[in-house]
Amino acid sequence: MPEQLTEEQVRHVAKLARLRLEPQEVTSMAHQLSHVLGYISKLNELNVEGVEPMAHAMELTNVLREDVPEPGLPVDAILANAPEKDTPFFKVPKVIGDGSGA
Repeated sequence: MPEQLTEEQVRHVAKLARLRLEPQEVTSMAHQLSHVLGYISKLNELNVEGVEPMAHAMELTNVLREDVPEPGLPVDAILANAPEKDTPFFKVPKVIGDGSGA
C-alpha cells in the first residue's frame, strides 16, 4: 500500500482547492488520495524512453478551412430578427445592478 497521506495534508489540499470537508470526508479522502498517489508512483516505474508524448490515443488531425477575412453582414440584416433594437444595437434587459430596472 502507498504511503498514507495525513489528515492534515488533506485539509491543506482542501483549503487550497477551497473545499469544505466534513471530518469523516477528510479520513475517506486521505485513504482515496493515497491510493491515487500509489497508482501514479507505479506509473513512474515504467520505462517510457523513446515513447512520443501524445494528446490522444488515436491519430487525429483537425480539418480546418483557410482563415480568409470576408466582409461582415450589414447592420440591418443582423438586426432584422431582433425582438428589440436601438439601431445600430440590440436592445436587451439590464442584467447588471440591483434588478430594479432603473
